[in-house]
Amino acid sequence: MAGSFLALLDDISLLADDVSLMAKMAAKKTAGVVGDDIALNAHQVTGFSPSRELPVVLAVAKGSALNKAILVPIALLLIAFAPWALTPLLMLGGAYLSFEGVEKIFHSLLHGASENDTRRAQLLEKLRYSPAQLIELEREKIKGAIRTDFVLSAEIVAITVGAVQDADFMQQAVVLVAISILFTIGVYAVVAGVVKLDDLGIHLAASGSRIWRAAGRLILRAAPYLMKGLSIVGTLAMFLVGGGIITHGLPALHPLIESVTDAALGVPGIGPVLAWVAPWAVNLAAGVVVGTLVLVLVKLYATLFRKGVPAQ
Repeated sequence: MAGSFLALLDDISLLADDVSLMAKMAAKKTAGVVGDDIALNAHQVTGFSPSRELPVVLAVAKGSALNKAILVPIALLLIAFAPWALTPLLMLGGAYLSFEGVEKIFHSLLHGASENDTRRAQLLEKLRYSPAQLIELEREKIKGAIRTDFVLSAEIVAITVGAVQDADFMQQAVVLVAISILFTIGVYAVVAGVVKLDDLGIHLAASGSRIWRAAGRLILRAAPYLMKGLSIVGTLAMFLVGGGIITHGLPALHPLIESVTDAALGVPGIGPVLAWVAPWAVNLAAGVVVGTLVLVLVKLYATLFRKGVPAQ
């Protein structure tokens, strides 16, 4: 009896080690989505009064947890009954992520100045809202943020599935649940910190200590650049993660990546650095190309079917 119990403990220990290792691998692969997740959610939950910012973040975090509670069982069902569908679905997710990155860049290039003017006008309009209108606006923004989180959560779950697809079912289930909990708590804890960063700066700037006042002014000056930096990192991550999923799902591209890496390794002096960068560069290029193709198809579809077929 004691021997069986010790054997059981040994099996549990081995399972925990395997799960921990796979969770680390999955976390590395999904980390690329997190920058975009944080930047996007931080942007969507700003614009509220300071007293409502944290309740809004908490509401969106609850919605994110519900999203993952829906997505994880779906992923496990696919693993159990339709594992052949995982790679195509992952590649579709990668294409969508790349498309979002291209769309974000084109939108910024074409509508950057006008969008800033529109946002400024919307903020001025909010000053005339009644309390009931503000509550309704808050609800709508929470719903929109939860819908956006559903897409990003699907990407995290899909990438995690791809990272642990060679493990047994129990290990896959444990890693999926662990990653979902880890990223939900981690992402929205950071989002909460980001949206309250300006309040921290104001509080420190009004304190009695000269050092704290200087720190507060520094935070207030740095906060807008932090948001901009998160947005840039998030967009870059869209291409790297999306392109990486696509190249992984297309075995024909693997020799190309190897040849590019070998060629980079042969460069004197900086060869090892270039060889490390080379696969990321291929993934980035794949993400940009696929994202652009999807954007063209979407625009073509909108032109032909949503606005009517042009007259011949």
